Amino acid sequence: MSIFLTKDSRVIVQGITGGEGSKHTALMLKAGTQVVGGVNARKAGTTVEHGDITLPVFGTVSEAMSETRADVSVVFVPPAFAKDAVMEAIDAAMPLIVVITEGIPVQDTAEFWAYAASKGTSRIIGPNCPGIITPGEALAGITPATITGAGPIGLVSKSGTLTYQMMFELRDIGFSTAIGIGGDPIVGTTHIDALAAFEADPDTKAIVMIGEIGGDAEERAADYIRANVTKPVVGYVAGFTAPEGKTMGHAGAIVSGSSGTAQAKKEALEAAGVRVGKTPSETAQLMREVIAAL
Repeated sequence: MSIFLTKDSRVIVQGITGGEGSKHTALMLKAGTQVVGGVNARKAGTTVEHGDITLPVFGTVSEAMSETRADVSVVFVPPAFAKDAVMEAIDAAMPLIVVITEGIPVQDTAEFWAYAASKGTSRIIGPNCPGIITPGEALAGITPATITGAGPIGLVSKSGTLTYQMMFELRDIGFSTAIGIGGDPIVGTTHIDALAAFEADPDTKAIVMIGEIGGDAEERAADYIRANVTKPVVGYVAGFTAPEGKTMGHAGAIVSGSSGTAQAKKEALEAAGVRVGKTPSETAQLMREVIAAL
């Protein structure tokens, strides 16, 4: 079982002919993903080769969907053009849109987020994220598929690097699905969206949630966990040593006064019954204890 992405998902790549799009299309195919084509308006009608697989390039997302029955799009489009690419996928009613692109202006993200919300037909993961992987089944994004296998842990994380570290540290147990939601101030799929899906997934037995300084997403997630999540959750909050007022790595990781600090988030999560590690390795050890006790 998995959430949002399965072995039956049919994936297209917006920006399939670019350097990043081409490289990660090859890696997604290697991970077992059913990549069925790509979109580049200037190269419509051509094909791209990946080993013995030939993928068609379409002019529009709607054309790609009608020809291939795609239900996932992964967006590898430069920041200046990303909003138009996502809007096009929303207009085509693409069920899942995974936006890898980093550096999209917040105003652009706000516009396509609001547009998707008004339409109600598309889930967005990202932007500025590693995407989503259901180990052994499918990968939509840039997460290394070789670092872990299938298992009972669900993972949701703001940080790509910490996603990879946690998957590696718990590779002997394995994951149902791992989602990197991205670290921008506005993201499509939130911690709460992922927590709700993992709670409903019978094969996810425990959940790791990785947050970071800035904003109040983790505090809101803590409230949600307290009210709605029955499965054990362990957490980690990046940024305990970050100086106030500094943006750290992610556009959304900025602390103002006592709001958004790692300590405040840790306390909120612990008050909701979440065991919070001080380091990624300690968090992984807490999850080992949780799994052993199930």
